[in-house]
Formats: sequence, C-alpha cells, structure tokens
Amino acid sequence: MPEKQTVRKAQAALRAGKSPTTAAGEFVREEMEHIREGKHGARSPEQAIAIGLSKARRSGVPLKPPRKGQAKKRTRRSAQRDYEVGQGRRKPRRPSRRRSKAVTRALKREPKSSASRPALSRHAKRAARKRTK
Repeated sequence: MPEKQTVRKAQAALRAGKSPTTAAGEFVREEMEHIREGKHGARSPEQAIAIGLSKARRSGVPLKPPRKGQAKKRTRRSAQRDYEVGQGRRKPRRPSRRRSKAVTRALKREPKSSASRPALSRHAKRAARKRTK
C-alpha cells in the first residue's frame, strides 16, 4: 500500500499537467526508499522500478501498459490488470494472505544494494545505451 503522501504528490503532478511517467516516478522513488530503509529488498533496480510502476497503476496513475515487443507477455498482462484496477474498470481482487506473505518473505531475502547509488547509476547507463543515439 503506497503512502498517502506519495499518492498526493502523484495527483498534484497530474493536475499540474505532467506526464503519467513523472507521476509514477513518485511511487518508484518511494519503493527505492523502502529498500534503502530495509523494509524489503529487490533482486535488481529493474525489479524495484517494476514494483513502483505497478503500485502507481493500481493507485490510478494513467500509465499505459507496455506495448507488444516492449516487454514480456506476462508483464504486459500484469500491467494491463493493474491499469484497469487503477482506472476503476476492474474490481481489485482480495489479496491472498498466504501469497502476500510468501512474496514479502521472498523480497526480504533479496539484497538491499539494488537501490544503491552505484546500482541505479549502472541501470541508468545501461538503459540509456539501449535507446537510439
């Protein structure tokens, strides 16, 4: 569950006419903070970003799911579901307590270094190299 302050900041950004990705950035930032605080870990910076984007979509940020060829089918489907929940087109399913606990425990075992400055820098550079020159 995202913090109220994060949701407020994202809504303010959308009202100011900023793009959905900018608003979603607030959720990603919050996720990085959670990892740094030690609430849980992540296997890679990409995983931390994915968790943040998922929370953003579910909170109502109109961030469209990735197009075909941009991400795996499973990722696209998951993003589509999150988007529909956030836009009120689909009822959110009651989370399974057992599965939630399993996910939380798995994330707690993951490294905390994936949200470190060097890790995020490496991720940014790698992402920039993939883009066109």
